[in-house]
Amino acid sequence: MGSQRDLVRALLDRHGRTFPEEAGIRLADRPAPLYQLLVLATLLSARIRAGVALAAARELFAAGYDTPQRMEKATWQERVDALGRGHYRRYDERTATMLGEEAALCLRRWRGDLRGLHREGDADPVRLRAMLIEFPGIGPTGADIFLREAQAVWADIRPYVDRRVSAGARRLGLPTDADRLAHLVPPADFSRLASALVRVSLDAKVAEEVTRTS
Repeated sequence: MGSQRDLVRALLDRHGRTFPEEAGIRLADRPAPLYQLLVLATLLSARIRAGVALAAARELFAAGYDTPQRMEKATWQERVDALGRGHYRRYDERTATMLGEEAALCLRRWRGDLRGLHREGDADPVRLRAMLIEFPGIGPTGADIFLREAQAVWADIRPYVDRRVSAGARRLGLPTDADRLAHLVPPADFSRLASALVRVSLDAKVAEEVTRTS
């Protein structure tokens, strides 16, 4: 257990920044940052490099499309242009459409406040996942991304482990069971660990570096 904790400490030191942090989102249990996380999950769930998805999210937010009201009000072309500035070009037109539809659903069903989704889901990840999949552009992968990051502010769904986190843990020889993995870090650090393990799953060099230096 001690060696596992050392490994986790080294992993967090080098790769413990969450994906919302990289996208410029100050994640909190408030309407705007939760909506921004939904946008980020939409972008990250496409078959495109994570760095491109993060850059596209930053461009959308820099353009002012950081609430569902502003995203819906933006024209389709304005969304396409913002995605293009982030080099999110392969899926830009389809994604621009989905972001508009996604914002409209968020406004219609939860008045733009995804805390309502949290309450309706009653801290049940299965129910929350099913509701998230109703959003255009959010499939099973996008729902997992959202919940994996949202556990930083929705403590009642923690620990949430998806297939990417499990794959990263397996690569490092760490437990893949959510509760056993959660015992390796303080509760507040689990979302950071989840993000770091996703990076391990995406890049074998990250695992090699952390194993070598821990």
